[in-house]
Amino acid sequence: RHMIIHKFDAVIVGAGGAGLMAALQASAHVRTAVISKIYPTRSHTGAAQGGIGAALGNTEEDNPEWHTFDTIKGGDYLVDQDAAEIMCREAIDTVYDLEHLGFPFNRTPDGRIDQRKFGGHTKPDHPDDPNSKRVAVKRACYAADRTGHMILQTLYQQCIKNKVEFFDEFFLIDIL
Repeated sequence: RHMIIHKFDAVIVGAGGAGLMAALQASAHVRTAVISKIYPTRSHTGAAQGGIGAALGNTEEDNPEWHTFDTIKGGDYLVDQDAAEIMCREAIDTVYDLEHLGFPFNRTPDGRIDQRKFGGHTKPDHPDDPNSKRVAVKRACYAADRTGHMILQTLYQQCIKNKVEFFDEFFLIDIL
């Protein structure tokens, strides 16, 4: 029987949002392939509707420290606090990176990325008072009710542009 041999510098297993982003980043430097059990735009990431949490402060005052607090509290204080701080700080640049890749965020009337209340996003009612109660804040950046779907579409299109090769509907049995 005839065997086909493929050669790549990077092979990404999984074509969800994280896999597509990894493939996009790798493809800027090396020949890259993605192996996925389903077609990339059908990944479970597509089920995400609410938005991407990032303390942009486009619609009201917000702060990455407040986002970090919510992340740690939401994880019942079991979260790696250093990792939460990095994630919340870098979420801002990640949202702008997605915008530059063509992600169709909803917009405010003045053209900035719109944000809405979602989940456990909060801020102090009175930021100068350490005992202030927390109130909901608009922190979720979104694309209507299709945020996850649009993440997949945007990243997949960029991967195609960067000549990432896809092996869809393949199951990975062994890694050499």
